[in-house]
Formats: sequence, C-alpha cells, structure tokens
Amino acid sequence: MQSAPDKSAIVLLSGGLDSTTCLAEARAAGYACYALSFDYGQRHTAELTAADRIARDAGVIEHKVVRIDFDGMGGSALTDDTIAVPETPSDGIPSTYVPARNTLFLSVALGWAEVVGAEAIYIGVNAVDYSGYPDCRPEFIAAFERLGALATKVGVEGQPIAVATPLMHQSKGEIIQRGVALGVDYGLTVSCYQADDDARACGVCDACRLRRAGFEAAGVADPTRYQPNR
Repeated sequence: MQSAPDKSAIVLLSGGLDSTTCLAEARAAGYACYALSFDYGQRHTAELTAADRIARDAGVIEHKVVRIDFDGMGGSALTDDTIAVPETPSDGIPSTYVPARNTLFLSVALGWAEVVGAEAIYIGVNAVDYSGYPDCRPEFIAAFERLGALATKVGVEGQPIAVATPLMHQSKGEIIQRGVALGVDYGLTVSCYQADDDARACGVCDACRLRRAGFEAAGVADPTRYQPNR
C-alpha cells in the first residue's frame, strides 16, 4: 500500500458546483485530497476540463480521470445522443439519470482509497435540490458504506472507509453560500448537461435550472457563462 498523509480523502470531482464545494469541505475538514473524475461518455468534456482546473487550483495530491464506457451501454440522455436532454421540468426520475453511475464511481473511489490509505470518500450528492436520482439518497450512501466495510481489507480489519456527504441536506442556495464562505470560485465550474465547445451553459436543462435558482436564492451573482439567447 502506498504511503499517504496522516489524514486523506478521495473526492469525486465532476467539475460541477456541488463536487467543487465538496472538495472545499474536505479540505476545510483537514483532509489532504485526491481528486477522482470520470470520462464516462458524457455529452461533452467541458466538465472534465473544469475538474482539471479546479483540482490544480485546490492543490490536490493527485487527480485521476478514469474512463468508463457508459456511452457503449446507453440508457441515459447524458450518454446516448438519440435521447434528448429534457429542457422542461418533468415528473419522476428524468432521462438524465445514468444507470448505476454513482455505484460504479464510488466503487472505483473505494479501491483507490484503500490503495493510498485514505480514510474517507467525499461525494457531493444532495437530496434537497436535485433531480430525483435514486443513487443520491441517504439510504444508498448508507448501503454503500456497509458494502465497503465488507468488501475491503481495511473494512474487515476494523477500519472501514467512510463515505462523507456534507451537502446531502442543504439547498442549492445554502451550498453556494457555504462554498463562497470557503473561497470557492464558481466561475471555474461547469454544471450544464449540454454545454457547448466553449463550456457555455444551455441555461435550460435541469442542472442549469437548479444552478441558476441556487445563485438567486443565495443572493450571489451568477458567474455562469451562458450560450447566446439563454
């Protein structure tokens, strides 16, 4: 097992608003951070470019980008070009849900955490202002934490890896206020499901609507660059 700082964490970093705030929370809690991003066949790579900037700005120990072939599997508007990204609110779980995404992401993070000796995994899931994804709920996180305790050497030896969700019960406005207090530069982040080649947001997808409403609720100027006429 590789050596690690006295207190370290793996942070799932998409390049969006929530994951960037989550990285700031991990650092504020005293963790030296490893950042983990995924190239999973999403519609654009602007968020991965943003994640790289954010990781470098935060001075993480290491930033890995792992490839998972979700686009080969399909089944989501984020990974299948034949499924349109919804631009109006809808009932139920939206088509932007990616089957098993957080399960796979957390599994990779769990493995890396055990390799580097990290005590915790930080993930920016939220059950207040979110799209209704089942793998963002507290019940899912608790179940995965139990799985991790059973599936790893450190867990069997009595030192299971914690899954930290500091944003779980906060509104988007509260998340932004907290991030601003921690010095987060939200101008570096990209949340849009269908950002263009210049990383400009569409302004109408679910992620954009939640983000825009969050800045309004927080009373913070929205630094998002939107596409023309958005």
